[in-house]
Amino acid sequence: MERFIYLDHAATTQIDKEVLDEMIPYMTSYYGNASSLYELGRKSRIAVEKARKQIANSINCSSDEIYFTSCGSESDNLAIKGIAKANKNRGKHIIISNVEHPAVIETCKTLEQEGFEISYVPVNENGIIDLQMLKKIIKRNTILISVMTANNEVGTIQPIEEIGKIAKLYNIIFHTDSVQAIGNLNLNVKRMNIDALSMSGHKFYGPKGIGTLYIRSGINFYRQQDGGHQEKEKRAGTENVAGIVGIGKAIEIADKNKSQYNNHLKTLRTMYVKNVLNMNKRVFVNGDMENRLPGNMNISFLGYKGAYLVEELDKRGICASSGSACSAGLPMPSNVLMNMTHDVRIAESSLRITFGKENTIQDVEYLIYCLNDILNK
Repeated sequence: MERFIYLDHAATTQIDKEVLDEMIPYMTSYYGNASSLYELGRKSRIAVEKARKQIANSINCSSDEIYFTSCGSESDNLAIKGIAKANKNRGKHIIISNVEHPAVIETCKTLEQEGFEISYVPVNENGIIDLQMLKKIIKRNTILISVMTANNEVGTIQPIEEIGKIAKLYNIIFHTDSVQAIGNLNLNVKRMNIDALSMSGHKFYGPKGIGTLYIRSGINFYRQQDGGHQEKEKRAGTENVAGIVGIGKAIEIADKNKSQYNNHLKTLRTMYVKNVLNMNKRVFVNGDMENRLPGNMNISFLGYKGAYLVEELDKRGICASSGSACSAGLPMPSNVLMNMTHDVRIAESSLRITFGKENTIQDVEYLIYCLNDILNK
């Protein structure tokens, strides 16, 4: 192996050293249970509430509207199941896009078995939701709309503010999975009429095993985990204090450096796309080039299996993906790309490159060199 280059930041990111330094004392010196009444516990409680405020400041909400979970998937489950079951007296119809993360799709399939009706609103060839179709799908008994802020596979950013307006007009609760968007986009839940929002720490240089869920004050939702009285009795379990401290610090750093970070990612992405298009190979760029996360580039190399390209890049020290990390290894084409392109050849030949802050122009040059080597064999 000549070198090691990590280009799969949509799957996970390396924890920031500043974040880790902030966490360590809460795994060593300040190890008290945040629910304990003595001083050691009170120090942990203070740290938890500080992080809750950091998260709230980032998305413009009140700290008492933030709930800590174990990850983005749990946040999606708690939001969708919790809201659906608490509001089923109003109706049992839920709308989601057909390119959602499995944490949303599978959660809705479970609810379907419990008598809820799920409608899937389609997206266009760039992965953007059809707003007119969304309006047509709405029924009198629709209680929840869930559409992700940005897609994990192709990076397409949805018109969240417009969806929020539609939901508010029809008095429907609006949830968005923002796992991929946090750290890249400026999200304001009040301005965008977002009622519930999920995020996960390890996607923006925080630790794994910690997520958060925002739910607007006044919206009723049921807990999905029984036990103690933590998180205002909405999510039982001893608080992961170190992880909570980490996600709070990570989002604070991300907000401070967002503009510089995005510009860096765009520079790398532009260089990568330009070189790929000059390869004189049959390629297809997946997703919208304007409304797109700055570090995400999903390209189908027609005539090659995406899994093969990932394996060959791995042999050369490059970590990449042929789709979502949550779906990797499954012997089927990407659901996201099939719903966007309706072409199995495009779906099976996709390569997802997602850049991060440690990547360089030299990394892109080496990536292009390796791809040329693989494609010309």
